[in-house]
Amino acid sequence: MHEAPAEPLNIGGLAIDVVSVPGRQSVRVTVERDATVVAAVPPDTDRTALEKLLRSRLTWLYTKVEERRHEAAERPDRRFLDGEGFYYLGRSYRLKTVTEASRPVALVEGRLRLREDRLACAADELITWYAERGQRWLPARVKPWAERMKAPMTDLVVRTLGYRWGSCSTSGAINIHWAVMQVPASLIDYVLVHELAHLHHANHSPEFWLTVSRVLPDFEARRQKLDEWGASIWLP
Repeated sequence: MHEAPAEPLNIGGLAIDVVSVPGRQSVRVTVERDATVVAAVPPDTDRTALEKLLRSRLTWLYTKVEERRHEAAERPDRRFLDGEGFYYLGRSYRLKTVTEASRPVALVEGRLRLREDRLACAADELITWYAERGQRWLPARVKPWAERMKAPMTDLVVRTLGYRWGSCSTSGAINIHWAVMQVPASLIDYVLVHELAHLHHANHSPEFWLTVSRVLPDFEARRQKLDEWGASIWLP
């Protein structure tokens, strides 16, 4: 979905980013994993009515923002030392620094190998590794879901998306965060189905969730698990 930024609001001490989304029929308020509050709104939304709606949700917003800040404070640090654990598809792999290797990062014999001459830029190298893995693995994973949902997907790109798991555009392209490759495959399926459903429904309407539930009846449990994983995965 192409989104256009609007003037932010400050309500109850919270800075709220307002994003005008063509085709959206209702207001969607989310608190991202970095505690940023975002209101996705229809292009013709009345600002006074929006402020009234946001004020009615302040108690929920305060609670959710505090939860996100707590998650961030509890997020474990990762150091690029032998034995440090990094997740890939839900399994933790121990890091091992090596002096010689054809690639800066590689998963070999159950160890995540990092070449010593790349330690100074280890975070960038690891991000590249996750992104490359995702770009190879995800297209085959999403194909049967897209066919089953009759979703008009045109492309899938793995990239950095801040604190969003995924996004999609009106052209049918799906973007997936490289960090998704750290969580179990069943939860990645939820992210993929979620974005594919947006190709049919721009907002989180009842019809949207019905589309998701038709292919993932247990989507609520998966969504909750994904939220829990979001607090523990590595984000530099």
